[in-house]
Order: sequence, then C-alpha cells, then structure tokens
Amino acid sequence: MQNPLTGILPVAPTPFHADGSIDPDGMRRVLDCMIDQGVDAICILANYSEQFLLSDEERAILTKVSLDHVAGRVPVIVTISHFATDIVVYRAKEAQAFGASMLMMMPPYHGVGLAPAKQGVFEHFAAASDAVSIPIMVQDAPLSGVTLSVPLLVRMAKEIENVSYFKMETPFAADKLAALIEMGGDHIVGPFDGEEAVTLLADLDAGCTGTMTSALQPEKIRLIVTQYRAGNTDAALEQWKLCLPLINHENRQCGLRAAKTVMMEGGVIGSDYVRHPLKPLSPRTKDRLMSLARELDLIALSWGK
Repeated sequence: MQNPLTGILPVAPTPFHADGSIDPDGMRRVLDCMIDQGVDAICILANYSEQFLLSDEERAILTKVSLDHVAGRVPVIVTISHFATDIVVYRAKEAQAFGASMLMMMPPYHGVGLAPAKQGVFEHFAAASDAVSIPIMVQDAPLSGVTLSVPLLVRMAKEIENVSYFKMETPFAADKLAALIEMGGDHIVGPFDGEEAVTLLADLDAGCTGTMTSALQPEKIRLIVTQYRAGNTDAALEQWKLCLPLINHENRQCGLRAAKTVMMEGGVIGSDYVRHPLKPLSPRTKDRLMSLARELDLIALSWGK
C-alpha cells in the first residue's frame, strides 16, 4: 500500500454449507458483494469470521481463495491471532506469501490465568513483524482479557517496525484513541474504530481515521467516515443516527450472525450456518434484523437476487 489505509475495512463472514463445511464459492461471492458495497479493504479470518472455529487447513484454503479472488481490487487484511508466537509467525509468513496487504492480530490470550506479561506481548508482536514486510494492525478488544496500556501500544508503534495500525474496541475507546494518537504521534499511522461502529462518532471526534465493522452495512457506515473527514460533521451525525438502530441490534443482539443472515436472504450465500457451539438467531431477533435491514435497503439484502 502506497498510502495509509483509511475508511471502512469490514470483516468478511466465513460462509458454510448447511452441513457445516466451508463454502469457497460462497466466500468468493461474499468478497464480490463487499467490493460492490464500496469497501476500502476487506479483513478475513477475524473473530466475526468465526476464525476460532476453523482448522489450519481451512484457514489456508480460505486465505488463498480470498486473495486469489480479490486479486488486488482492494487490500486484504488477514487475521493471524493465536496464543503461540511460533504459530503467529507461520501464519504471518503464509498470509504475506499469499498476497495479504496487512495483518491483524490480538495479543496472546487463553483465559484469565494465561495472559502473558507485557514484555511477552511486545515480543509476540515483534516476532510477527520480523517475519514480514507488511503493516500489522493491533486489535485491542475486551475478548482477550489482556490489558494493552497506551504506553505499551506507543512503545510497540515506535519500536516494532511494522506495527502502525490499531483497532480500538475497549470501553471508553475514544479516550484511549485520543491518548494513543497524542502520545504516539506520527508512529500511529492508522487509528481505527471497531465493534460494529457503535462508538464511531465519538471515535472520529478522538481522531480515528476509519472503522472495521462487519459486512452488514458498510455502504451506509462508510458515509459517516467520509463525511466527517471531509468536514461535514452534521451530515456525518445524521448518517450515524440513520445507521445506529441496526448497528445497535447487530452489536447487542446478533453478533457475527447478522451479516450471514442478511447475505443469505439477499442470495449472496446459500446458508447462514454458524458452527457449534454457536446457535442461529432466534426468530424474534431475526425478524427485527430483517426489518431494520429492509428500512435501509442494504446492498447485501438484494445483491444476489
């Protein structure tokens, strides 16, 4: 990438057939739909891609399918999170070899009692950086249970060559983003919002330059970022108000199932299957999801029809 990545970089869901096997053709259709949604980049194998339910062989297949199919139309970010540093290094090398533009990773975590010390976290990211020559995005999310302090993140940005992007999903994300940008200066190339954009407006106020949402409504949320960054803050606020009911329903009620369910309804994929122990949406939650999606006339809702 010649210029810093900004805008909206949604997570691609991983489609499965109704029997639970991966659906490579469906993956290609998901990627095409997302490009038609006007995304600035696509992230694969993230938590909202059910990465924790995929085998290593399935990861490799999906990585190659995705990068071959996108073929440079937009940058592709490959998530490589794992507790084991050696596995993260292997995944980093593999993703770059397949053509990834960026990597994303969480700190190593495996339950409250197995969170490494901050030096271990630093070395974990440093090892991944040493293995590649592409940017790394640090995902700072409550899911890990690992505290990434602002001083630690700034140290990583300053001392680890390829660590330059940050996806902030912690409570009070805007305050943390503002502190990170102030302390890190030019070393913070890409401060990003996450968590389905539920805190996007506050995070834009704090200085974030983009957001990583799901693939549910990126064409709608992207306008919030572009309007805000163009100085049209009132228009950004109005767009955020328009998107917020669906953002909230996805974030609080549906989780990673929302995009898959809407994409199935829109003919993008043939099944919205999620792997056990995850369960499908309840009819009540699905009905509200579809009602909100239809109100916004989402691209994913009609893309394949």
